[in-house]
Amino acid sequence: MTYEMKDSIVVPAAPDEVYALLSDVTRTGEWSQQCLRCEWEDEQRGVGARFTGFNHTPERTWQTTSEVIVATPGEHFAWSVGPGRAEWGYRLRPTAAGGTELTEYTRTTSYFEEVFAERYGDRAEEEIALRQQAARTGIPATLAAIREVLAGR
Repeated sequence: MTYEMKDSIVVPAAPDEVYALLSDVTRTGEWSQQCLRCEWEDEQRGVGARFTGFNHTPERTWQTTSEVIVATPGEHFAWSVGPGRAEWGYRLRPTAAGGTELTEYTRTTSYFEEVFAERYGDRAEEEIALRQQAARTGIPATLAAIREVLAGR
């Protein structure tokens, strides 16, 4: 039961400014619906850099390890959670009015399904559906929060 989803919004900043904000994962807690904060593993940045996400919902608290898989300034920033279980990222496209069309996306892998089957057994599909629903509501809320951060610069 893998899934993919995405949503887009126009934000009031140029792509390079948006990229600078989003690629600083230490600021993720300012807009994320579940991630309270992220910490870089070391001084490395760009593709191959790793970070830990500290996450919370009313039902649970957990940590993830992620690896940056795309780091194209002004265009695309993405990371693999697990790594290898899910991909999250942002694509940026300039608009005629000087802003940026910002798209957030996620997709899960067959490895994600395997991990959930091992961890949750008969409840794996239910747990995956919960994650999918969280992404479905979280992506638009996160995009709106990013727009607010950028508007408040």
